[in-house]
Amino acid sequence: MKAAVLHEVNTPLRVEDVEIDGPGPREVLIRTGASGVCHSDLHFVEGKYSISMPVVLGHEAAGTVESVGEQVSYVKPGDRVITCLSVFCGHCDRCLSGRPVLCTRADVVRSPTEKPRLRQGDTPVTQMAQLASFAELMLVHEHATVKVRDDVPFEQLALIGCGVTTGLGAVLNTARVEPGSTVAVIGCGGVGLNAVQGAVLAGALRIIAIDAVETKLTIAQEFGATDVVDASGGDVVEKVRNLTDGGVDYSFEAIGTKETAEQAFDMLRAGGTATIIGMIPQGTKIELDGPSFLREKRIQGSSMGSNRFRIDMPRYIEFYLQGRLKLDELVTQRMKLEQVNEAFEDMKQGYVARTVITFD
Repeated sequence: MKAAVLHEVNTPLRVEDVEIDGPGPREVLIRTGASGVCHSDLHFVEGKYSISMPVVLGHEAAGTVESVGEQVSYVKPGDRVITCLSVFCGHCDRCLSGRPVLCTRADVVRSPTEKPRLRQGDTPVTQMAQLASFAELMLVHEHATVKVRDDVPFEQLALIGCGVTTGLGAVLNTARVEPGSTVAVIGCGGVGLNAVQGAVLAGALRIIAIDAVETKLTIAQEFGATDVVDASGGDVVEKVRNLTDGGVDYSFEAIGTKETAEQAFDMLRAGGTATIIGMIPQGTKIELDGPSFLREKRIQGSSMGSNRFRIDMPRYIEFYLQGRLKLDELVTQRMKLEQVNEAFEDMKQGYVARTVITFD
């Protein structure tokens, strides 16, 4: 099959032939229909997060089941599925306590003594997030899939596989935003726009979108933001405080930097909660004002929207079909696999909400 392979940090991905094994027990072979290009992929290209190479990136995808291995009972050939990086084992303490997004994932990967799922000659090829969706085919554990209806395009389904679920889930599952509350979202890319949508669904009274790109602020208003703050002019925290009663009840950081994480905490009112969604680079430390904790201000992380994806994703599809969730508007452009590096460049320039790679 053809796949986009990363061999070294800060080098372009190369579309090459990669050998893919047949499905083993509990595994599913999927023909990729579409894959979103997410900022998380770029973090690995730029070396902000480490991963074994060569690696096939991509983790926001949907497709059609081609074949299944032994013991697979959840899906069958022909089923349309969304894949999710929150693959779960179903029996560890995190899964059994109702937090499958934090699964230890011990039994959902092949052991080092087994034949690798992907390889080039004698060299194993890593699957990003156990998915590797920048490829014509994906070989995954059945617990990385959710069956979905077949009347929604792959492009929209793919976005639910990461960006939509991460943004909506941070608001609805991780922070549990209350109706009538005030919300600020820092960063209005694909994930941030979905945090804005999540705040709308949660019934927030004020939703403040913050970004340094004017076009993104305009889009955020279309997605439900009641107010916008242009971060390019500085004084972001003070501007948010002036728009509210001294700060917001909930803030969401969707960029992944030290500065914006600290801003998310500083713009809270007493008793507020900051939720960090962005992937802050490994080794980065953030600094917070100690006395703020006496005012019961909180900061927390969110892993993939604290999802229970087999429950959440079908619900998000229904919200979309009811007109209560914008997905079409998230797709800025469509590209082929060979254009993946161009998609990364557009992302770095801030031109897009989401680029989607499509496979015919």
